Amino acid sequence: MATYKEIKGTNIEVLASDPSNPVVGQVWFNSTSNVLKGDAGTLVGAWATANSMNTARERLAGSGIKTATLAFGGYDGSGTRYALTESYNGTNWTEVNDLNLARQSLAGAGTQTAALAFGGLSGPPFIVHAQTELWNGTNWTEVNDLNTARRGLAGVGTQTAALAFGGEVNPPVSAATESWNGTNWTEVNDLNTARGGSGSAGADNTSGLVFGGTPPTTGKTEEWNDPGTITQTITTS
Repeated sequence: MATYKEIKGTNIEVLASDPSNPVVGQVWFNSTSNVLKGDAGTLVGAWATANSMNTARERLAGSGIKTATLAFGGYDGSGTRYALTESYNGTNWTEVNDLNLARQSLAGAGTQTAALAFGGLSGPPFIVHAQTELWNGTNWTEVNDLNTARRGLAGVGTQTAALAFGGEVNPPVSAATESWNGTNWTEVNDLNTARGGSGSAGADNTSGLVFGGTPPTTGKTEEWNDPGTITQTITTS
């Protein structure tokens, strides 16, 4: 078997500390920690096949993180709208209790155990909804509706602090933005560009990002920055 020197033309370096700027492929032995180390360069992430959902569908919504996800609603591509809800534990999907209203093109926010579902399209007959439902980890409960019924809307945030924006209202696109406080939706300032089918990101109802959408197809991006309640103390002499 060839030695490292025969392959690389040099011996493995013995260093008291790791080099400050190692080059890709460099190998050294750290004599202080007694560990053989090397620089493999920048590692690039990749997608790996995981276990499929129990029911194939599109235009559904979701909430949670990679190892604790909730998926709900959706469409089968041939006329069926679903109320199905599935929970993902990082390995498998498990069917849990359904939404109260079967629908597609809805939005979601929150976590696997505390989720929010709002808006969407049911049918036939085709109806655009304002319905909002809360997930407590076991069941969905209908709560107060959006002020503006729509499908293809976007959402960000948590079960108690969410934003809903954009979407389609049979069929014109909407710029409407609503803020959820855990009990009610409140209309706030509109998007600058009305759109449906956009992407979104954000932690809660004080910060959000919307990007893309249609029609017409756009790459426009907007940031939401709500400073919340400002309290000012005035001192008089």
